[in-house]
Amino acid sequence: MSQTSKPYTTITDFITGKEIPDIGAEANRQAVARYLVNEKGYAKEDIALDVDIFFNIAGEYYQSQLDLVVSPDGGKTYLMVLKCPAGSLGSWERETLAAARLLEKYQIPLTVISDGITAIVLDTVTGRKVGEGLNAIPSKKEALEILRVTTLRPLPEERIEQEKLIFRSYDSMRVNVKRNIS
Repeated sequence: MSQTSKPYTTITDFITGKEIPDIGAEANRQAVARYLVNEKGYAKEDIALDVDIFFNIAGEYYQSQLDLVVSPDGGKTYLMVLKCPAGSLGSWERETLAAARLLEKYQIPLTVISDGITAIVLDTVTGRKVGEGLNAIPSKKEALEILRVTTLRPLPEERIEQEKLIFRSYDSMRVNVKRNIS
C-alpha cells in the first residue's frame, strides 16, 4: 500500500488514552466514541477500535480495519459496527453493511454510519434504515434488550463472496486512513 508523505499530528484517543494519528475523519470517530459513552451509557470497554477484518477473496488475502465495534454484553457479542466518515453518510452505507455481515460468523445486528453530528442506523440483515440521527443509536440498555430478543443469523453462503467483493471494492479506494502511514 502507498504511504502518506504528509506530516500529521497526534491526539489522545478518548477510549484508550493513547496517542494516535489525527488523520482522516479521526475527529468524527472521537466524537462518536464520546457520544456512546457520555450520552448512551456504554462503558469504554464496550467499544473496540480498529477491529481487524480479513478474508480471502479470489485467492488473495485482504485485511482492513473497522472504526468502532460495540459489544454491550462484556465482549461476548457484537451488536453494532460503526463507520465514522467525513462527508455524505449515505455513501458509506453499502461498505459498512458488508463489514457488519462479514466480521463474525453471524451478521452483526446493527450497522451505524455517523459523523458525530448525525447518524444512519441500519438493520444489517435486511439493509433497511431503522433510524436516523444520533438518538436512533440504541443506548446500552436498549442494546442489551436487542441482543436478548435477536436471533443472530449467519450470512447465507451464496452471498458471502459478493459481500467480500463489495467491502474490498469500497475499502481499497480509501486513501486517507491510518493503515497508509508508517
